[in-house]
Amino acid sequence: MQTIFWLRDEVKRGERRAALTPAGASALILTGAVVMVEKSSTRIFADAEYLAAGCELVEGHSWVTAPKNAYILGLKELPEDDFPLQHKHIYFAHAYKGQDEAPQVLARFDQGKGEILDLEFLQDISGRRVCAFGYWAGYVGAAIGFAGYCHRLNSDSTFPAVNSYPNRDVYLAELKPLMTQLPQKPTALVIGAYGRSGRGAVDLFADIGIEAVQWDINETKAGGPFTDINNFDILVNCAYLAPGTAPFITPESLGTSPRLSMVSDVSCDPNNPDNPIRIYTACTKLTQPIVQSQIAGIEVQAVDHLPTVLPKESSEDFAEQLLPHLLTLSDNSDPDGVWLRANGFFNTAVSAL
Repeated sequence: MQTIFWLRDEVKRGERRAALTPAGASALILTGAVVMVEKSSTRIFADAEYLAAGCELVEGHSWVTAPKNAYILGLKELPEDDFPLQHKHIYFAHAYKGQDEAPQVLARFDQGKGEILDLEFLQDISGRRVCAFGYWAGYVGAAIGFAGYCHRLNSDSTFPAVNSYPNRDVYLAELKPLMTQLPQKPTALVIGAYGRSGRGAVDLFADIGIEAVQWDINETKAGGPFTDINNFDILVNCAYLAPGTAPFITPESLGTSPRLSMVSDVSCDPNNPDNPIRIYTACTKLTQPIVQSQIAGIEVQAVDHLPTVLPKESSEDFAEQLLPHLLTLSDNSDPDGVWLRANGFFNTAVSAL
């Protein structure tokens, strides 16, 4: 049976990324797979590019009527609804870590006998993720954190909405001049600095002329809270959330007059009881990326789809990582067991309902 990939249009506001580039679609088609692409006015790659690659264009949000054996490929959440889901969906479901909407999402798949092959849980035999947007999440998270810090020093107004940029150079051209408006360079701390997100955050600061202090496992293994964090102006948290993680900062550890004024929580798990940034309770949005935290004087960035601010670079990077594994789906081989493990994560999550 011919493998069918159905690239759906994203419904999340501001989302411009794609899990499959036109070049990647062409590679799948060369293996004999069929690639259906929903028309989109927001995706960073034009419909015409997919058409030229040999894809068939279909109407947006028509995946519900796709052949039952089609793999529905996307990135962010599905439209809110309650009908049972019968397809195999490849996307970031955010349904395996006790998130608020997880029971409803999983129940829909259970009822329709569909399946989630969660992009966050595509892992090699050692348990390492095989594809991630982490680098660009860290890069953009640090960028918004820096811009928010500058905005606060120069304005009493709410930090404005953040839109996507054609590429990184255009974004940097907007950020670099902000440094000239500051009385001195801010100090920045990146926690989880040696991971994908952390490397992105460190690189952003380097690109604008700030040498960020880098913490990773050695600096945090003793368990927080860490009062030394209050010696910095900007904190970017990129640490992987592990069960039982002690808080890095709390209202008590920050005191009454903290120096810290901007927290960019790239890891962004406010609804998890082990969230180490325990001064806010909800994600933010690109329309209002920075909000006041529970602590007077400290603002928080907690957007959960940061890489869409740089959709071209982030999509190309992620799709390049994912493509080799989509190719194993098209030839039904899965030599590394990546998809088999993903199926196991799904079955475990459903069985816990």
